[in-house]
Amino acid sequence: MRKLILASGSYTRKNILEKAGIPFVIDPSNYEEDVTLGMSPRDLVVHLSLGKAQDVAARHKEGIVLGADTMIFYHDHRLGKPHTPERAREMIKILSGQEHSAITGFTLIDIDNNKTISRAVETKVFFKNLTDQEIDVYVATGEPLEAAGAYRILEAGRNLMEKIEGSEANVAGLPIEQLVQILESLK
Repeated sequence: MRKLILASGSYTRKNILEKAGIPFVIDPSNYEEDVTLGMSPRDLVVHLSLGKAQDVAARHKEGIVLGADTMIFYHDHRLGKPHTPERAREMIKILSGQEHSAITGFTLIDIDNNKTISRAVETKVFFKNLTDQEIDVYVATGEPLEAAGAYRILEAGRNLMEKIEGSEANVAGLPIEQLVQILESLK
């Protein structure tokens, strides 16, 4: 496989690629994200992933650059990183007993063949009905503070879920199943 360049410093995306056995190098993007653009959720995450990939591709002469962006949406409202325990508690209460979407946009730029492929993958997530005590215990871990939607599916946040329809890895930040298919086609 040709060199894959991950345009992200994300620990979770790094872990997903490593677990899949895909060799890669990391070159984080300096792309300035604008999440206020008047686009649909799917178009927005694809747009941001493309910007990240293009930023990094401009610094390389060969290889395949991977840019990605994941957002949590509840009734078309984006739920970002809460940063504070109060906001995390608020967000989890909103999602308690509800369905929401995790949408990841990813872009692969094949520098050698001047080819760009972008996709958006949506996973439906259903939270359990959570008590205030369950929410407080989870928020006290500190885990939700820097996580979109105030939870991490590959960590203790998994316990908040009733079910998932689609890719669990997508909720974490990288739909590895779809990514592998496209990488195979770029060999």
